[in-house]
Amino acid sequence: MNDIKQKKENANMHLKDLRQNLKKMHLAVTEELILPQPDEVKKLMNKMDKLLRLIESK
Repeated sequence: MNDIKQKKENANMHLKDLRQNLKKMHLAVTEELILPQPDEVKKLMNKMDKLLRLIESK
């Protein structure tokens, strides 16, 4: 049971991190009219893939 709780905590942590990064990126695009660098988008995509693998491993 502890393993499931740990996985939920890890997923929650990853989601919070992704949300924060996406908010920053969104503000830069909408308010400052600055497009994100391709490597920034790739980093977020990798984080999302990591989260998906974590969720699917249940």
